[in-house]
Amino acid sequence: MVEIAAVILAAGQSTRMNTRIPKVLHEVCGRPMLEWVLSACRAAGVTKHYVIVGYGKDQIVAKYRDDRDMVFVEQAEQRGTGHAVMCCQDHLKDFSGLTLVLCGDAPLIRTETIKVLIEKHLQEKSAVTLATAKLSDPTGYGRIVRDGYGNIQGIVEHNDCTPEQRVISEINPGYFCFNTPLLLEALDKITPNNKKNEYYLTDALHILLADGYKATAVTAVAEEDAMGVNNRQQLSAAGKIMQQRIQERLMANGVTIVDPVNTWIDARAEIGQDTIIEPFTYLHGQIQIGANSRIGAGCVTTDPTGDGKAAIVIGNEVYIGPGSVLKAPATIEDGRIVAPGSVIGDAPQRTSGENAYA
Repeated sequence: MVEIAAVILAAGQSTRMNTRIPKVLHEVCGRPMLEWVLSACRAAGVTKHYVIVGYGKDQIVAKYRDDRDMVFVEQAEQRGTGHAVMCCQDHLKDFSGLTLVLCGDAPLIRTETIKVLIEKHLQEKSAVTLATAKLSDPTGYGRIVRDGYGNIQGIVEHNDCTPEQRVISEINPGYFCFNTPLLLEALDKITPNNKKNEYYLTDALHILLADGYKATAVTAVAEEDAMGVNNRQQLSAAGKIMQQRIQERLMANGVTIVDPVNTWIDARAEIGQDTIIEPFTYLHGQIQIGANSRIGAGCVTTDPTGDGKAAIVIGNEVYIGPGSVLKAPATIEDGRIVAPGSVIGDAPQRTSGENAYA
């Protein structure tokens, strides 16, 4: 079985986010964006993750220091996507498997898409394979250029497109799968021949094609999945899409969500069959809810410790009255009835500036 590694680009500052927090640590439905990418990779069979860090690196390392399948690689100076992967050359030089290159600020990535990318790459015996998307509005994205037979000929950045190329709706959302030794060969040939004086990973594709190697592009990324997060508006939009996915998964598993639009459920929540979630409920943190329970309207769960490790455990056949607040850590035993407006949980108080978490 082929071994698979992933290089995840997470070094950028993202001035458009207007933040002091590394962009990839901003949360989507309770999980950092980077964690969504890591989770998708792990489920697809990736065994080693090289996370490229730069801005706010100490915060990222502190968050994931206990994850044994992660290696942090510093990109001290951000000089493009190709340069980011170059920083991993020493780690990959003796690796003969496949290397994925993905963006750490793309939380909508799906495991299924990564699996299709890998399967297509192995099936076609390609040097490099891309997973592409077709967008109703491709403005700003690099266009996938194919020949008359459908073979990929290259990627043309939006600003370099001819009027005819700008009509192309197929774009590069940043999903790459490389034969690792050939990737390293191509990286050695990339030069910063562009206005930004940066090394582009897309040039590795062009180099491999020019050297006679096979490249493949499979249209496997749904339009909504292709969205990266570059500002707060996109972060909010990604959260809405992910919240819909979370609720659809729970409902498919037998959970009743009375009013999905007016309900928010953390990605980490586990909810049992035939449990009912009433409107205006906000479930945040590590939550386990058993079967045949009912969470009344306007209930809130929260983790005042802020470390994401404390859990709220609600048993089977529990009734939580409307307007109740549960603070982690807390346990509600099977069959218990909680009166409306109750406050449960003895988490310590933490203060930060003018903000206090009771």
